[in-house]
Amino acid sequence: MRDIRPYPWPVDRGRPHIVVVNRWRDRYAEYANYIDHAHHRVSYVTTEAGLDAVPLNATQVVLVDRTDDLELVRAAVRELAARYGAPAGIVALEEADLVVGAQLRQDWDLPGQMPCDLTVFRDRYMMYHTVQQAGLSVPAFTAVPDADAVRAVAGAPGWPLIVKPRTGSSGRGVVKLDSRADLPVLDVSGEPLLLQEFRPEPIHHVDGVFDGLEVLAFRASRYVNTWLGFHTGSYLGSVEVDDPEVNAAIGAATKAYMSALTSSPTVFHSEVFVRRDDRGAATIEFLEAGPHTGGAEIPFVWREVHGYDLMAAALRTQLCQKVPAVPRSIDGDQVAGWLLVPAPAACPCRITVATPMVGRKPGPYAEALLQPDDVIPAAEPAYEHVGGRFRFRGPTSAAVEAAIIATAGDFTVAGHRLERESVPGAAATAGQDSIT
Repeated sequence: MRDIRPYPWPVDRGRPHIVVVNRWRDRYAEYANYIDHAHHRVSYVTTEAGLDAVPLNATQVVLVDRTDDLELVRAAVRELAARYGAPAGIVALEEADLVVGAQLRQDWDLPGQMPCDLTVFRDRYMMYHTVQQAGLSVPAFTAVPDADAVRAVAGAPGWPLIVKPRTGSSGRGVVKLDSRADLPVLDVSGEPLLLQEFRPEPIHHVDGVFDGLEVLAFRASRYVNTWLGFHTGSYLGSVEVDDPEVNAAIGAATKAYMSALTSSPTVFHSEVFVRRDDRGAATIEFLEAGPHTGGAEIPFVWREVHGYDLMAAALRTQLCQKVPAVPRSIDGDQVAGWLLVPAPAACPCRITVATPMVGRKPGPYAEALLQPDDVIPAAEPAYEHVGGRFRFRGPTSAAVEAAIIATAGDFTVAGHRLERESVPGAAATAGQDSIT
């Protein structure tokens, strides 16, 4: 842990002190637009990779190796509090940092999301059980203590099966078992697991704002490929749904899921299976839900295409403030989508080639690419530090999906792995972000 700015820093104890825990390098959250840095003393606890997202007028910046290491962040906040006063609010918006943020609020007796509020979302077994108890459909599931227990019961519900950690994010640690032949290579380090029935229906993600009673706004999107495939080298895309009947069914199901899981205002990212019958009617089945803004390019397309800042809403819920009003543009005619292409080598990875795609037809309206000699750091979140990130908009889902597939086919990225010792801490430069 170390300060970026030399101490002593000018101290003004007359202003409220807000502490922000950040790990993003890009502007997933536009902190300077959400918090008045002149009215507040705003300090940041961040990683080396997250420095570029910290506003220049931050009161102080403390570097830690990991923002999900509670004791490291706790120590940093204690030090900041000794200098600038006890925090009046804690902000931690990335999914993997939610628990740290909640524990810090509890430590300092602050309002907002508490550890107990997160349990039903963090523990997938409890989440499934809660949704099922509300009378809602979920895939068959059971809790198992470790990989040996999976081997003992696998196959009983039939093949394939999904094995995932009871806690986790962004598809990390999820394994598909197609047959008993896959069991010998199953290695999940002895952590508690969820064994789940495999469902072949397309997975959709649903993002929006819940006020504790109603879903104020949401957009439903269908994945193009899967997170499981992305972590094994395939591209991952997403295209918003423009079918009104499917959206209506997803909206009703989302209200039921969120009502079962929480009664607090929540910005959410959930995943569902969508099945269509012979008449085209949609049936929705629960997969997962999280009390946070979705990752990948979701915050960007909501701001740029739909005119609503999910991150601003999430920050306000963490500070117990009213969420921003929802504009009519949320239900507009524009369909958004995004594409992630994996890094070309294990990270840290030095880029040698990355072909710009903005301006191609069909193609993205925005991209975040690294230039030759830039380095993709070995850092989280996995959806940010990739070989290429692209954003799309168009009149229909079909048009956006066609642009995603064309871009994935034409984009070229190359690079080579670096030894960690050879990567200067501050030299892993940020991606270029261009919008036409």
